[in-house]
Amino acid sequence: MPIFDPTGLVIDRTRPIGLQIVDGLRTRIRAGKLPAASRLPASRELAQLLGVSRSTVLSAYEQLYSEGHLTATVGDGTYVAAQTPPPAAPAIATPDTADNAFHSQTAARLRALGDGIARPGPPRAFRAGIPAMDGFPFDTWARLHARYWRHTSSEQLGYADAAGDPALRARIAEYLSGARGLYCRPEQVLVTSGAQQAIALCAQMLLNPGDVAVVENPGYPRAAAAIALTGARLHGVDVDAQGMQTDALPTGRRHRLAYVTPSNHYPTGVTLSLPRRLALLDWARRGRRWIIEDDYDGEYRYRGVPLPPLASLDERGRTIYVGTLSKMLFPGLRLGYMVVPPELAGSLAALRNHLDRHCSTSEQVVLAEFFAQGHFQRHVRRMRRAAKSRRDALLAAWELYRPGGVATPVIDAGLHAMLWLPSLAEERRWVRAARAADIELEPLERFWLPASKAPSHGGVVLGFAGVDEDAIREAVQTLAEVVAVPVKMDRICKSDSALRIDAESVA
Repeated sequence: MPIFDPTGLVIDRTRPIGLQIVDGLRTRIRAGKLPAASRLPASRELAQLLGVSRSTVLSAYEQLYSEGHLTATVGDGTYVAAQTPPPAAPAIATPDTADNAFHSQTAARLRALGDGIARPGPPRAFRAGIPAMDGFPFDTWARLHARYWRHTSSEQLGYADAAGDPALRARIAEYLSGARGLYCRPEQVLVTSGAQQAIALCAQMLLNPGDVAVVENPGYPRAAAAIALTGARLHGVDVDAQGMQTDALPTGRRHRLAYVTPSNHYPTGVTLSLPRRLALLDWARRGRRWIIEDDYDGEYRYRGVPLPPLASLDERGRTIYVGTLSKMLFPGLRLGYMVVPPELAGSLAALRNHLDRHCSTSEQVVLAEFFAQGHFQRHVRRMRRAAKSRRDALLAAWELYRPGGVATPVIDAGLHAMLWLPSLAEERRWVRAARAADIELEPLERFWLPASKAPSHGGVVLGFAGVDEDAIREAVQTLAEVVAVPVKMDRICKSDSALRIDAESVA
């Protein structure tokens, strides 16, 4: 019978002693240094050898018993159990083996789409998609949260309605009727984890693998990704000065859905004209198709009167209206909503329930009270003023410094500006130069569908609401320095028919 040798079991008094005994014995057993049927010392004997308490050794033995490494017979002692041979060491992953580690179609689609991970760290110029979070009333929010936890009920600590908190759904419906002219019943409102989840739920519910979804091109890449993950194919339709070119809408049998950002196209910032809104609704009606209307920043408008949402013009109930609270409150809240035709409400809520049940109850209840006490409406007005001030700061600084000789952008709505550049090469030069100066620019090329033909021009997207006016002015001045080589800038001519690129030298 093999004899137990305690050599090497040295106890470090600064670390948990029991874990050291377990790890030391387990390592020897797995390495074959303590073969099967080896008799271990009695717990009292091993404790004396190691200079530890007997209870510590007993606990270590119990752990190894539970793992199947030891066996014991009453009156006979403790022995090493017969071990199952360890599996062969896995091969070091190579690009080929890593790609084939998952075999599902979803994994393959994810690899094609990339990770899409958001940039970490605090906002800086000119990160897109970030509102003026420094204007959020944190004290009020904290007070409402504290009140919720002082008075919460056992019911609110359990699972809740997948469609969302009833009070919050009622407040959202009330707000949309007054602010956006969209009249709906609370039963049509579904609260989601941001607009992204709303888009994904709609795509899963309304599309089969092989169906075709129409999207704006260029357009919002995360929406395209959510749709593509269902196995549907994407059909891009060009955008001009009046928005998506609805005369180019496909009419095939498998073209089941269109995703659009009509109030403020992302990224170009154009508005879908009323005639084209009506044409899009007619396309959906005639083919019994669906429209996902993403009104991601409809609260921000600096010039003119906003056109009514598609959903408010839809008399046939083919439009799903998607909104987010990320652009008005803060993205980390992860709350959005959608207004759906009544016949879809139950099915979408059931799908949500099967995926992740519901959003945080506490956040929903607190937000409903934030609405009820009038804080949300006051915050909307505060955020609009902040966004307009920062937009004006960007325009003034751009007029003063003219980075690269590029004309001052037009910003009628939203939280970002679109800058057109004469070529893809110039676009990439700007992005590289800005990155070296700790300035964030979104390249236009990431908004084109992968199968798109190479664009004849480039561009960059600038978010302007996430930092204050001083930071904006400083970033514009720095950008002017790092892209100092004048470019032959293309002028965007917003005609009735298209966004034309007219070559024009910039002095």
